[in-house]
Amino acid sequence: MSITFDFNGKSVIVTGAAQGIGRAIAIAFAQAGASVAGFDIDEAGMAPLASSGVALTIPVDLADQTLVARAVEQVVRSAGGIDILVTAAGGVRGQVGGPLEAITPDAWQQLFAANVESALWCAQAVAPHMKERGAGRIVTISSGAGLRPSLTGIQAYSAAKHALVGLTKQLALELGPAGITVNSVAPGFVLSNPNTQRQWDSYTSDQQDHLIASTHTRRLGTPNDIAVAALFLASDEASWISGQIISVDGGRA
Repeated sequence: MSITFDFNGKSVIVTGAAQGIGRAIAIAFAQAGASVAGFDIDEAGMAPLASSGVALTIPVDLADQTLVARAVEQVVRSAGGIDILVTAAGGVRGQVGGPLEAITPDAWQQLFAANVESALWCAQAVAPHMKERGAGRIVTISSGAGLRPSLTGIQAYSAAKHALVGLTKQLALELGPAGITVNSVAPGFVLSNPNTQRQWDSYTSDQQDHLIASTHTRRLGTPNDIAVAALFLASDEASWISGQIISVDGGRA
């Protein structure tokens, strides 16, 4: 059996759509026929998405529960409902690794807001619409840093991604009876945006070589590698997969 992703007639929200993994996912869904709405605080960064078939872009602070709810209602009015949510917003927000003693409350809260609260408020806002239809797909983009210590050395990032994994599993339990599946894609090292490029450039050549050598496929990931996994988990073919964290990392030794 061959599988071709067909999302014609489906309404999709992708957060973090201005760059990197989120942008790749939004474009992939649009190319597969979906009506896609991109959410991101970076309005200018989302501007090029229109030429790739993304139907709607909404600038929104995803850590603000009220603003997220309004943005979701805008999509419902435009598209007639919500079938799929992919929460790709997050990242390190320009932070770098440091010792435990250097952690500040603001830096800690910033990464939890970006990586956990944004996913929570989006899921909360779309759930009633999915329940009304008796079906839905929620896919979070977590990280290998949510399954093991983070290569970034950023305590808040690792803790936030672990929390997102826990949230994914809890929502799968709660929403499953309503016909809604909730899963996560946990990427390995992907050169997807300026932050990940800076992280890669900060490594010595020996560290870079070690990272690639410890990956079975001997290469770094691409945003498209993650997009394909997200589309699969959102597809009809994945209807009996829920509460799972799918590592897309080229294999880790």
